[in-house]
Amino acid sequence: MSKHLIVGMGPIGSAAARLLSARGEEVVLVSRSGVTPATAGLADLPGIRPVRLDATDATALGELAAGAAVLYNCAGPAYHRWATDWPPLAAALLAAAERSGAVLATVSNLYGYGAVAAPMTEGTPLDPNSVKGQVRARMWKDALALHQAGRIRTTEIRSSNYIGPHAESPLGARVVPRLLAGRSVQVLRSADTAHSWTYTEDAARLLVTVGGEERAWGCAWHVPSNPPRTQREAVADLAEAAGVSQVRVGEIPTFLLTALGLLNPTVRELREVAYQFEHPFVMDSGAATAAFDLRPTPWTEVLSATADSYRTPNAHR
Repeated sequence: MSKHLIVGMGPIGSAAARLLSARGEEVVLVSRSGVTPATAGLADLPGIRPVRLDATDATALGELAAGAAVLYNCAGPAYHRWATDWPPLAAALLAAAERSGAVLATVSNLYGYGAVAAPMTEGTPLDPNSVKGQVRARMWKDALALHQAGRIRTTEIRSSNYIGPHAESPLGARVVPRLLAGRSVQVLRSADTAHSWTYTEDAARLLVTVGGEERAWGCAWHVPSNPPRTQREAVADLAEAAGVSQVRVGEIPTFLLTALGLLNPTVRELREVAYQFEHPFVMDSGAATAAFDLRPTPWTEVLSATADSYRTPNAHR
């Protein structure tokens, strides 16, 4: 048994905790509340200890990380506060990794690449065209610089938009409940551009794998994901998996997105990353599959799990 420290109790952090618990590891779960979500599936699992902590407190986080084999960054600051909330949190994680000697394994995304025409690989240059992309690119560059200086050991996984139970997703709470009720849905920008989707459970599997694999350190890895599907195709696939009738798929008008952004800061932030749904947004994840023999969960299983998670009353309230 070894100690693993997970910062963040969202879908990825919770899934990673379940995987590590099944391996018989000691898992410390850090969050501001110190309470595991009812939807996390962590109740009564052995070896899991939730801890209440402000992870921007580098000293306290470093003390808690003492003796840990891996420190997992699964944190999720409010979407509209990335530019202000990520830098101090990222700095605390780097300091804790250096102080404790734990490998820092970070959950990230594709924002750092910016808008690119070709399928994204781990070798695609980081050239962000958004503030959030700049934040993510800087986090990786800072961690990699410390890794190359021999001060920490680090690795990073990168996912496309998530799909899965309780995931914050364009194919989540705005779509699935309406689909199950037989009502039409609206999606962001183009409904007919190819898009990669990453299953939350597959992200967790890669995360715990690279955290413990020395050959993975010093590199970023794309999460094994199924072939791209347009939003229209994905909605049709979800309906079929859920055993319900197909529904009409429309696009949210630009003026409406702008108007909603005046009231909702998260919606307002979507405008700078809307390029992901205006042109093909495709990720190549072959490197991780080849290196670690990890393959994406079959698409039909992903869809069934996602749809089923919305059938429980108030599951995604």
